[in-house]
Amino acid sequence: MNLEQKDWWEGFLTTEDAVILDVRTEEEVANGIIPEAINIDIYKGQGFIYQIEELDKNKTYFVYCLAGGRSAQACGIMKQLGFEKVYNLVGGISQWEGPVEN
Repeated sequence: MNLEQKDWWEGFLTTEDAVILDVRTEEEVANGIIPEAINIDIYKGQGFIYQIEELDKNKTYFVYCLAGGRSAQACGIMKQLGFEKVYNLVGGISQWEGPVEN
């Protein structure tokens, strides 16, 4: 499900066991990351799948990338793998107005 920034961030802050998932490359992450996010690069192909499959399917995932395309794709993959609660950040970190750490 696609969420605008405000709803995405409020959802993360008010959901127990919520996880922020950054699906960008290491180089992109070096430019800044949303606090508490874990990074699993979607460009790793099968490696991405392996790492996603190790995550707890009962948790709620708030997913983002640079502009929203890769994270939407990641949400679709996660749904196929049995994750029910995945939310894509529309516009990605490029339009993010919330906290960022380097």
